[in-house]
Amino acid sequence: MAAHSPAYGRHIEEVLRDNTFRSEIGVQSIFHPDREMGLADACSELGVPFVLSTAASSTIEEVASANGDGPRWFQLYWPNDDEITISILHRAQELKYTVLVVTLDTWSAGWRPLDLDLGYLPLLNGVGDQIGFSDPVFHSKFRKMHGIEIEDDIPLASREWLKIILSGSSQSWDRISFLKKHWPGPIVVKGIQHPEDAKLAVKAGCDGIIVSNHGGRPTIYGYAVAGKQGAQEVLMGLLADLDRSMSLSGIINLQECNKSSLVANE
Repeated sequence: MAAHSPAYGRHIEEVLRDNTFRSEIGVQSIFHPDREMGLADACSELGVPFVLSTAASSTIEEVASANGDGPRWFQLYWPNDDEITISILHRAQELKYTVLVVTLDTWSAGWRPLDLDLGYLPLLNGVGDQIGFSDPVFHSKFRKMHGIEIEDDIPLASREWLKIILSGSSQSWDRISFLKKHWPGPIVVKGIQHPEDAKLAVKAGCDGIIVSNHGGRPTIYGYAVAGKQGAQEVLMGLLADLDRSMSLSGIINLQECNKSSLVANE
């Protein structure tokens, strides 16, 4: 049988379960009233890992409950406060989030003139800040700084939280060791777009990279239209497309998706 003949013996359910995940999207309450919980439930039923964003409109605990026995990862917008970082990581660990996804390319908020013109800034109004608002260390620090509770002044609390997770200052590669000290599972860095950065990630001890420019959110459109069912339809479509493409290419697993499968367009 030729090396690239049809992929007999290919167990697509295993391939997809072990090599596909639903990347994080923040502030999902603006798309559907079920917030992140509906999508976490949909992913659980399909066996696709759900990645919870730091900028979520649900808490770490709520999403873990909705996700049940499904696989789940946690995405970190790296706080500039180590005590808060440790607190968040410990909460995620305790609720069986298994992989830490560290976003490297969003240490400052984007400049969106249309949102500014319309005054559409949900994160400044407590929408998408639930990871921070539910964190005991952030609670304590906010109370000590302002003498009030978070719920007494949501806009103020929102500004304080955003100053911590979108501080305008980046982290350095040698700081990955801090995360490894407080996170026993795999660490994946997201936002890599240059080969040299990929090499630095490996050198720093990262377990994987996500090549991303924050583009493409197909699942969320299905979720906005039809909730959990809509999200599942989009996910199943993506999974079926990957299945068909691998089958037509004679590929048994994702390890075989390498340079030998590519043909340069001269």
